[in-house]
Amino acid sequence: MAQVAMVMNLDKCIGCHTCSVTCKQTWTNRQGTEYVWFNNVETRPGQGYPRRYEDQETWRGGWELRRGKLVPRSGGRLRRLSRIFANPELPELSDYYEPWTYDYANLTDAPLGDDVPTAPPHSLIDGRPMAISAGPNWDDDLGGGPEHTAKDPLLERISETVRLEYQDAFMFYLPRICEHCLNPSCVAVCPSGAMYKRVEDGIVLVDQDRCRGWRMCVSGCPYKKVYFNHSSGKAEKCTFCYPRIEAGEPTVCSETCVGRLRYLGVILYDADRVDRAAAVPDEKDLYEAQLECFLDPRDPEVIRAAEASGIPHDWLTAARRSPVHALISQYRVALPLHPEYRTMPMVWYVPPLSPIVDALSKGGHDGEDAGNLFGAIDTLRIPLSYLAELFTAGDVEPVAAALRRLGAMRAHMRHHNLGEEPDPDIAASVGMDPTAIEAMYRLLALAKYDERYVIPTSYVAEPGSPLDTGCSLDGDGGPGMYEADAFHTAPGAGPEPEHAGLALRGRVNLLNWDGAGRPDGLFPEATA
Repeated sequence: MAQVAMVMNLDKCIGCHTCSVTCKQTWTNRQGTEYVWFNNVETRPGQGYPRRYEDQETWRGGWELRRGKLVPRSGGRLRRLSRIFANPELPELSDYYEPWTYDYANLTDAPLGDDVPTAPPHSLIDGRPMAISAGPNWDDDLGGGPEHTAKDPLLERISETVRLEYQDAFMFYLPRICEHCLNPSCVAVCPSGAMYKRVEDGIVLVDQDRCRGWRMCVSGCPYKKVYFNHSSGKAEKCTFCYPRIEAGEPTVCSETCVGRLRYLGVILYDADRVDRAAAVPDEKDLYEAQLECFLDPRDPEVIRAAEASGIPHDWLTAARRSPVHALISQYRVALPLHPEYRTMPMVWYVPPLSPIVDALSKGGHDGEDAGNLFGAIDTLRIPLSYLAELFTAGDVEPVAAALRRLGAMRAHMRHHNLGEEPDPDIAASVGMDPTAIEAMYRLLALAKYDERYVIPTSYVAEPGSPLDTGCSLDGDGGPGMYEADAFHTAPGAGPEPEHAGLALRGRVNLLNWDGAGRPDGLFPEATA
């Protein structure tokens, strides 16, 4: 199967929230979605949005293994049905924030006085005046503050010593959208079947006609990226801008990203491996297990199997050019967000390296020197431990390997940019060659628009494939396959064709009806 996936390079995020604002204006500017942010940017360390969403002991999101079998953390079907009218495992509005607006009319209508009038905030829930005490990015730039750091669920898994040292090391920004998982728990726990994963591109959507507002999907999503619209009574979530994707265009958040840190492309994967990969016993093996689900789009056997499955040729071409496949499987510098949730997420992240370089520079060392970089990666265990909790279920080695490749790329390109002879040992030390290093550098630093976004147009099954169900307009006698003069005959042009009367191939032609009486054939004839 094929899926459109995303990679974000955290080294380039500046925390400007442009992606959040443009997404908000495009998708969630309606009544009932005031608190909804399909895209948000969090400061790390921090509590995230909604607050402490990563505490699955409280929210019971994602999957867990029970006697070797995957089941939703929220419980089996009977447990969910027994709680369908009273589900306490839902974030409250206080876990998000109470949305507000400002009384701008007070600026112009306030009577004359000695004080300058203000625009006081009013709640969008009940309209009353309020004191703002929380917001969607309330932790913004405060990752090192002890008040916020102490409430970070990830830091609670790290010792007090590491926590105190870590807050002085660095902070970084983490943009988040729906993960459009290969094994989505929100789909599994939806009682009405309204949540579904599209076959053609893997995007997870909500059927608004089938949604009954049970909100089990809100509990089931471990990333808390499904929201409930209290005005419409329906669940809503990130749509991955599927109308744009179908047209071959990037998502709104990608299009407007100031740092150009997002990449979109096609990933081919073996659907039969997903369940086995999600059910590996050790959480630290989940990253490698998901990598094994992804297929090489240049492998002739994979190409033949994909064509047999009905994946169009242009999708296979896009998969070979995919920047997402290159960063995840080829260069292996992108990592999944919380693989321990066992949902097989499909929005991956390149971990940040810049803080390590800054730390070296502040200490009087050359931050671009390969030896210094590799030494810093091996010794600065504080950020490595946190990143491992975020991306690899606590396993530091994949994070360290990705950072070493990024460090090798910087060191190699420094020699290149200074006109020095590149040292081939730098690339070899991370299992790469100079050509691959330079290709990775181009993708991460210099890639143009059509290199960052390789998106084929809407999925159309090849003729004769299992997914090719044909079209009713294609066959003789199908709807719309009438002759040109089937409905209209010019006056005085002779007798009308026999099929131009009121009865036409079992149908009634109302285009020639003058509106008087009851047309013959509109209702079945009475039989004796």
